[in-house]
Amino acid sequence: MSLPLEGLSAIVTGAGRGLGRAEALELARLGAAVVVNDYGQPGRDGSGEASAAPAEEVAAEIRAAGGRAVAHLGDVADFETARGLVDLAVAEFGKLDVLVNNAGILRDRMVFSMSEDEWDAVIRVHLKGHFNTTHFAAVHWRGRAKAGESGVYGRIVNTSSEAFLAGSAGQPNYAAAKGGIVGLTTSTALALAKYGVTANAICPRARTRMTEDVFAGFAEPTAEDELDPLSPEHVAPLVGYLASPAAAAVNGQLLVVHGGMVAVVDRPKVAAKFDTAKDVFTYEELDGLLTPYYAARPAGETFAAAEVLGLKKG
Repeated sequence: MSLPLEGLSAIVTGAGRGLGRAEALELARLGAAVVVNDYGQPGRDGSGEASAAPAEEVAAEIRAAGGRAVAHLGDVADFETARGLVDLAVAEFGKLDVLVNNAGILRDRMVFSMSEDEWDAVIRVHLKGHFNTTHFAAVHWRGRAKAGESGVYGRIVNTSSEAFLAGSAGQPNYAAAKGGIVGLTTSTALALAKYGVTANAICPRARTRMTEDVFAGFAEPTAEDELDPLSPEHVAPLVGYLASPAAAAVNGQLLVVHGGMVAVVDRPKVAAKFDTAKDVFTYEELDGLLTPYYAARPAGETFAAAEVLGLKKG
């Protein structure tokens, strides 16, 4: 019996640790040959000396299990580096079939304290990094289709966050980047569908180096054989599914995933609609319509992480 991703090749960015590592291992387990990309900097803020070690260790782990993998050291936020990453997949495995964008950094600060560099750095790695790899993967797939190849296969899985959905007071740069990734994903899904390519985004909840502060104090497993509900291993199977032929009809979607749960996020819907009694709204008319509407809404409608996650601190 063949594996779901047998004969396919994949790129996973930021795959030296955490979510990316779990995703790369899962794609390999399902039969894909994998390019493991990571810049290897030790600081989650993108600081420290770049190192090939994290990517090489994951690639070696895949090969030791009988899979095919190569490591790639590089900053995907650099346009030419992203080109080289896609070229490497094609050179090593003959083609590219799956792109999983996961690389990112954090530079948290309240909006009134954030520096220009802190804003630019996060937007660059998350949003530009997703665009760069997507661009060159799209060029590859479109080129094959234009050359007359039938049945071009392409899957993009992007990494967004609920920080963009519900807000994150100390992460205006991160929330903005993750919202931009959803926009990039839906636009890409529409543009590439005719070539046989799908693009989807996930909002994962996982305990990693990136989220150690967010989930600090939340309950962890007490038994040795109990899997952490926030383990990246809960996220990886969804990525494997979205990369597979079984997900051919899934395109332009946003899914939240964690601890044995997958939630499909609907497109935004209109909550209320008001029409002017005349040709143009006046301030007074808007005050008479909108002020009572918002006054009647429940107070303190905010995102409560513990409640949504179903976890307890301690």
